Amino acid sequence: MNSKSYQRSQRVTMKDVAIESGVSQSTVSFVLNGLDNMRISDETRNKVIKAANKLGYRRRAVGRPPVNSGHEVIGVMFDEVATSPFAAISIEGIQEEAWKNNILVEVVMTGGDRAYETAILRKWSNDQVLGVVYGSILTRIVTPPIGLEQHRSVLLNCYDTDGKYLSVVPAERRGGEDATKALIAEGYKRIAFISGEPWMEASDQRMEGYERALRRAGIPVDPSLVVEGNFLPSGGRRATLKLLSHETRPDAIFCANDLMAIGCYDVLKENGIRVGSDIAVLGYDDQEVAEHLFPTLSTVLLPHREMGTWTVQRLVKDDEINGFQKRLKCPVILRESHCAYN
Repeated sequence: MNSKSYQRSQRVTMKDVAIESGVSQSTVSFVLNGLDNMRISDETRNKVIKAANKLGYRRRAVGRPPVNSGHEVIGVMFDEVATSPFAAISIEGIQEEAWKNNILVEVVMTGGDRAYETAILRKWSNDQVLGVVYGSILTRIVTPPIGLEQHRSVLLNCYDTDGKYLSVVPAERRGGEDATKALIAEGYKRIAFISGEPWMEASDQRMEGYERALRRAGIPVDPSLVVEGNFLPSGGRRATLKLLSHETRPDAIFCANDLMAIGCYDVLKENGIRVGSDIAVLGYDDQEVAEHLFPTLSTVLLPHREMGTWTVQRLVKDDEINGFQKRLKCPVILRESHCAYN
């Protein structure tokens, strides 16, 4: 196997600074955003700033909201926020880009309540907002609420059946394909796939990308190496136990999300199998936990921040918004778990 060195994502994030400085991401956020009324020692502040400078972290030039009155507003509507870290990441991307354009952002979580969504859209019509971002925590088909058609609008992480609305989603098939290609490039041929729940579109598309990469490499798709999980560590654990029961074990396991990779790690270690050296593991999502596992988890980054940024860029343009779907690339983040690193 070809050993590859750790590769950080192209964009240095607060998460990178947190790992470098050995503090939480919240602490990094407070320090870099200049919040002085927090009980953070000068030593810790200096440590964070030193790490940020070392990594080349670029502070947001738009790091403060508009201060003058009379600014335009973009309304952001999500079905859920608290149950997923990805909604917050998208909202941060929306806010940063909006502030660049001196635009305020108003965020509402609706819980999918149609009457509430319609009421909010009516309010935003009265407020004459610049535009509306309608988002979902799960990539899926949606039926846009009544009243959305009256606004300049973009669907975020979802899309409508008729393609009437402009939408942006992750390029999940390409992400699954690129992740599998990274494992193939290391010389692996018996590559297993632990899927998520079958009703989730993202899981299906990641598996389609996995199968496409194998076929293009001339490697037969072995149904026995595809095991259903549940997007939780427990599902990764059960699926890995099943894979290890085969007479011929896989030499690499591609988990459809990082949480299942945690369960996979646990089973491999319990059986004396070295992650990366004996069996490669690759996740998906690039959640914060990925960089805290040992060895660090190679994974695929979901571009939620970039998707949020893109929605605002489209809304502030003067041209007419037409219905088409934009798919943003999900880059593979290669760390240690996908290859023999030691």
